[in-house]
Amino acid sequence: MLSLLFLVLGFLLCLGLFGLRDRTLAFAAQRPADYSGKGPVLDPRRDLSGPLLCEGVIYGPTGRVTSRFVADMVGRWEGNAGILTERFRYDSGAVDNREWRFQLGNDGTLHAEADDLVGSGVGKAEGSALCLRYRLRLQDDAGGHVLDVIDWMYRLENGTIINRSQFRKFGIKVAELVATLRRIET
Repeated sequence: MLSLLFLVLGFLLCLGLFGLRDRTLAFAAQRPADYSGKGPVLDPRRDLSGPLLCEGVIYGPTGRVTSRFVADMVGRWEGNAGILTERFRYDSGAVDNREWRFQLGNDGTLHAEADDLVGSGVGKAEGSALCLRYRLRLQDDAGGHVLDVIDWMYRLENGTIINRSQFRKFGIKVAELVATLRRIET
């Protein structure tokens, strides 16, 4: 019994000393309900509508910036059905296009499809945040790997959205994205 106690204490000490607790629990442990009742409310029909400018960076597994990008996006909604088209321009000169197809439930649940997803994405908007989980197949020139992705979007008072995403392979974080999305006034 004493050896089990030492094993548990040793594990807890390792979690604290090596930061494993933060790496395994912090980002993925968030839940949409954590943001319930907090404003300003993120409504995808409003906040992902019209022309948007997205600017961001992608960090590799060591925490260093591996890529920068600017993306032009346009969102269109009819009721609870939406389409978001994206055109990414990376600092390498590469260009990537994606079209998201969304279905928003009255309770804030979100179902998402795109041609480079494996299956469908699922998520929820609640309070000032939106979480979307999906499996993404990278392009062949990027290895064609399938990554598990968690996207978190947080709406600020001025309407800007901060997007933070983590990409995992076999449960190990291989990349992270941080970006801003701002509506463009036409």
